Amino acid sequence: MPNSLADHYHQGLRDQDILTQLRAHYPDGPTLHQLAPLDQLHVGGIAASARLLGLLDHSASQVLDMGAGLGGLMRQGAALGLHITGLDITHRFSALNDAISQLAAKPSAPLSSAGTLRCVTGDARALPFRDACFDAVLFQHSLMNMPAPHRVLAECRRVLRPGGQLVMHEVVSGPHCEALRFPVPWAEEPTHSHLLTLAALTQRLQTAGFDIRHCEDWSDTALEWRQRQRQKEQAAHAAVLSPQWVFGERFVQMGKNLLENLANGAINVVEISARC
Repeated sequence: MPNSLADHYHQGLRDQDILTQLRAHYPDGPTLHQLAPLDQLHVGGIAASARLLGLLDHSASQVLDMGAGLGGLMRQGAALGLHITGLDITHRFSALNDAISQLAAKPSAPLSSAGTLRCVTGDARALPFRDACFDAVLFQHSLMNMPAPHRVLAECRRVLRPGGQLVMHEVVSGPHCEALRFPVPWAEEPTHSHLLTLAALTQRLQTAGFDIRHCEDWSDTALEWRQRQRQKEQAAHAAVLSPQWVFGERFVQMGKNLLENLANGAINVVEISARC
């Protein structure tokens, strides 16, 4: 049983196998959509990332991705011209994220409009960045892994410029949270699951100095997406990339539990945009 969050994510991670697979199948570099089964490990996949990025102001340039994982959201944002720093507490994720970016197909946009990527290993409760250095902070299925959310959100407020945005696509506790089944992709057991109710999350945001401008329950769409993904995962053919390259055989049960947790109301998925 993993005894730290990093152990949970290290347990089934096939770092070198993933890079070998990418080089063998995509010699010209994988595209965002080809990488999505590996690096968009949140409910909603690449379409949810597009929605999240679409909530950003057009003037946003310097963006912090909190809990960046393998960098799917980062690369998608960089293709739009954003300069994105990805923070993750799991160093092997940060290293693999950077290696995948080096292999990935570059966007066709001219260099002058292409975004940049930077990976940093660090703790969201004590961000290794100076005050007021980002235009926006993104959370995508990551706050649920972070203890002491009041400290995390205070740090976000600190590193945001005045008027900056905080945008979230997050899992929260549902009306039947007592029915939550483990393991799930973010936690083997309850120790590393730090789900808040939507009411608690919005209160935390307001206490940290954020004004909520948009809040939408995305649970029905999330459930429909997860049902489609479950059907794909049960198909007989072997996919070039899949979540099992990250989670190992555990993902079979994780994926099943994720679907059941959405269906029975143990968890909800929400989209939030706030400003400081």
